[in-house]
Amino acid sequence: MELLLTNLAHGFGVALSLQNLSFALLGALIGTAIGVLPGIGPVATISLLLPITFGLPATTAIIMLAGIFYGAQYGGSTTAILLNLPGEVSSVVTTLEGYKMARNGRAGAALATAAIGSFFAGTVGTVLVAASGPLLTQVALSFGPADYFSLMLLGLIIASVLAQGSVIKAIGMVVFGVALGLVGTDVQTGQQRFTFGIPELSDGIGFVPVAMGMFGIAEIVLNLERPESRSVLTAKVGSLWLTREEFSRATPAVLRGTIVGSFLGILPGGGAALAAFGSYMMERKMSRGRHQFGSGAIEGVAGPEAANNAAAQTSFIPLLTLGIPSNAVMALMVGALIIQGIQPGPRMVEAQPDLFWGLIASMWIGNLMLLVINLPLIGMWVKLLQVPYKYLYPAILVFCSIGVYSLNNNVFDVYMTVLFSVFGYMCNKLKLEAAPLLIGFVLGPMMEEHLRRAMLLSRGDPMVFLERPISATMLGIGTAALLAMALPALRKGKDKAMAE
Repeated sequence: MELLLTNLAHGFGVALSLQNLSFALLGALIGTAIGVLPGIGPVATISLLLPITFGLPATTAIIMLAGIFYGAQYGGSTTAILLNLPGEVSSVVTTLEGYKMARNGRAGAALATAAIGSFFAGTVGTVLVAASGPLLTQVALSFGPADYFSLMLLGLIIASVLAQGSVIKAIGMVVFGVALGLVGTDVQTGQQRFTFGIPELSDGIGFVPVAMGMFGIAEIVLNLERPESRSVLTAKVGSLWLTREEFSRATPAVLRGTIVGSFLGILPGGGAALAAFGSYMMERKMSRGRHQFGSGAIEGVAGPEAANNAAAQTSFIPLLTLGIPSNAVMALMVGALIIQGIQPGPRMVEAQPDLFWGLIASMWIGNLMLLVINLPLIGMWVKLLQVPYKYLYPAILVFCSIGVYSLNNNVFDVYMTVLFSVFGYMCNKLKLEAAPLLIGFVLGPMMEEHLRRAMLLSRGDPMVFLERPISATMLGIGTAALLAMALPALRKGKDKAMAE
């Protein structure tokens, strides 16, 4: 403990230098901005800013890039809550309850919950990075391809079971989402799948057109035909702070989300998005206000926002201790370190103590900066709700189109956004929930990759999924969830048949 405190003191000495402090603030501000702007994201931004880091000291460069990453997790919740437009992949879940809270006049409380929950989870995640990095990495490394596949399959099953309305419809949406995620060129065989001869689909369907179309633009179209619902947006804003009841409900959700995110952030391919999905599923099952889910439950904002920020922090653990990137942003961090002549891995703690401990200290400072930046801006963001909708929606449409187009400078992405907005509108009319589709779309390609690896390592033996304890446990939980869902329906059908 004494050695840890000594190292942290050294890290704060590095992070609190004027140069590092300035670039931490710059990274946090850029991250918040790109989180608010749908369609850009930290991966694209860090990629664009990598050339700038050439002329910076290694520690300063990594501190700035890290600030962009976790700042984006903060900013992504803003448009998710106010406009039903997830600025980040990890903020998709926040739209489900956060936007409903905004429509109910509790936008301020939702934004405050997201900011405070994010700060707490980010702080805990930073402590874990400092104190438990090697231990937690060993736990994560015990997951093999079969375990990852079973974990993700369990996530899809739970998403179907907990979806509102018909479970059959939810399963159908999950399967369709997985199919959409498999569109494009197989990276192993080079075979094109589901492209229908369209060259633009050879790289697959982008996440942003799907999310923005089904969640953002579809909601705009629905609001245009429901004047009475639009008035909810502009009628009352409500208090910017939480009531005592909301605080008592949000606190355990933040704690649970922090635990979920801290663990899932370490897993390669997991990260903030999977943590947010996992936390939301847990809250729908465990929270005191689970009966309010679908109509603006504060736990549905507090848990996922805490989870995605905790995951953003702990995703640095495998990078700093083993040199293994757990997601695309961490892969860019590896590139930035290598450009600076630094090889990430176990020896970095001893070879680059200024960078290692300075980065950890800057992460806590950056989270504090983000809290100070975001809380005073809540009132300004909420003012967006008072803009007449006839002025707001054209601006949103233009903004979405620019954001989508800027991803690949390809108008085809804009066409895909329009297509998925029509599909999202139809799903709403048919009472089909969009969230299971999006979960399937995100997890589908990762599941395929882990399934392929598991079968290669086992030489085609499917029993590997039952022979590994972690995988077997996940499959057992999933089977139990399906049975718990199916048995009441079967019993009801049997009773009806006996009555006849």
